Order: sequence, then C-alpha cells, then structure tokens
Amino acid sequence: MREYFSGWFFRCQFDTQTLAVIPAVHRSGTEQSCSIQLITDDASWNVGYAITDFHKRGPVVQIGENRFCPQGIRLELHAAGLDVSGSLRFGPLTPIGYDIMGPFRWVPGMECRHSVFSMKHSVNGEIRINGKSYLFHHGTGYWEGDRGRSFPEKYAWTQCSFRDGVVMLSVAENPLGDLRFTGTIGVVLWNGKQYRLATYLGATVIRNWHGEITVRQGSLQLTVRQLEDAPHPLAAPNFGAMVRTIHEHAACRAFYCFQRDGSILFALEAPNAAFEYEFLRE
Repeated sequence: MREYFSGWFFRCQFDTQTLAVIPAVHRSGTEQSCSIQLITDDASWNVGYAITDFHKRGPVVQIGENRFCPQGIRLELHAAGLDVSGSLRFGPLTPIGYDIMGPFRWVPGMECRHSVFSMKHSVNGEIRINGKSYLFHHGTGYWEGDRGRSFPEKYAWTQCSFRDGVVMLSVAENPLGDLRFTGTIGVVLWNGKQYRLATYLGATVIRNWHGEITVRQGSLQLTVRQLEDAPHPLAAPNFGAMVRTIHEHAACRAFYCFQRDGSILFALEAPNAAFEYEFLRE
C-alpha cells in the first residue's frame, strides 16, 4: 500500500479573530488514519480519528461528526482538553482561473500537489473552543488543499486577506527525479483582478531569506516579509505519516508589496497574515 495524504485547509477571519481548520486523511504502509487540526491566534490542537470515521463524496468531507463542504463547516470535536462545537456558513466561492499547479499537475513523482479552491468568500456563524466564542459576521474565508506523499522538506507559504485584495504565495524546494529545484506558485487578487505568479509562467525567486521572499515575473513583482515569529506547531505528512512538526502563524504581522511595471499597486502591513517558513528552521 503506497504512502499518501490528502488535506484541506479552511482559514476564517473576522475582526481580530482567526480560525483555521485542517481535516486530513493519511496512509503509511498498512496504517491508515485521519485527523482534524485547529489553529487560532494563540493555540493549536490535533485530534486523531480512525480511518472508518472518514467519508468523502465529491467535495464533501466528513470525519466523525465533523463536516466540510463548499457551503461551510460543522465542528463537533470532543477530546482530552478540547471541546469544540459550532458551524460556519460560506458565501459564494472565488475560484482561480485554472489549476494552480499548471502543467506540473501532470508531472509524475512530485511529492506534493497544491490546490486553491477559493481565494475569498464570506463566513458567517460561530465556533466555540473550550468555552471561547469565535464569532464570524460577514467574515472572510480562504480554502486550499494539498495531496501527495510528503510536504516539501524546505518551503515557505503565506496567505492574507485584506480590503480589496488577497495574497497567496508558496516557495518550495522540490525533488524531481535526481534533481532539485526551487519553484513558486502564487495568486494575487486585487481590485477584482487575478494575477498569477508561477515557475511555469517564468516567475523566479530572487530573494528567500529569513522570512522575506521576493518573486519576479515579467513586469510583476511580489515581496512578502514576516514581521514577527511566534508560530504554533502543526503535524505534517512525511511519506504519508503525520510525524513531522511544522510551524504556522495563524495571524501575525507581515508586509506585502505588489508592483507592476515598477509602480506599486499596494504596499501594506497586515496584522493577521498566515505564514509558514520552513527553510531555516531546525
């Protein structure tokens, strides 16, 4: 039985509150299981389930009493030290123009394939975590996913929603046969227009150091910079088993600057950016 994982990442924001939920299914050797991880501004949790608790039909994923679909999510998690219940409703999704992997989706042997299901949608409802209310009233949501065998050994990822725009950018060192290359994929949604940055479109990573990344593609340039470092641990796949620990900020300060033809379309400091940077972390 081959190693495999598939996970979905739902990020919801409203005012000063952020909640991300990550249902996943994983397989390593003869071992199969599924899990749900939660991350907020100040904590993270990981709850494991038996594979018999996992069900998927089309875009609808169910793990135990927890349900995830394009219309929203429902949570009922009750484990040691964790009591979660509530539901969130999503408004119309904002998909991207075509698969974020582009032609790389057809390349055999890639360890991880990324998907972006919605750059931005409204979120309404309430989730209670250990008695604390996470209330979303016309909040903002983002939805993506990953599948394959393992997360890249070295990678960076950030996502942020702000007035009039959304940014998602990923840079990773990828094995391809006996070779390794640094690739990038990203989407900027700004004033109703989508801009895509990707290795297969000619994008190059001209800086990637200590949480600062600059990607250039023709007349477009995107710079992101992590401004604080206090992440929470999450489990990540390594050959299908959720044995690796990565570190994610659910909501940290970060700087974003997007330029076209040398003119700045936006430059801002966001207080609630999601950021993972695994290039230099031991």
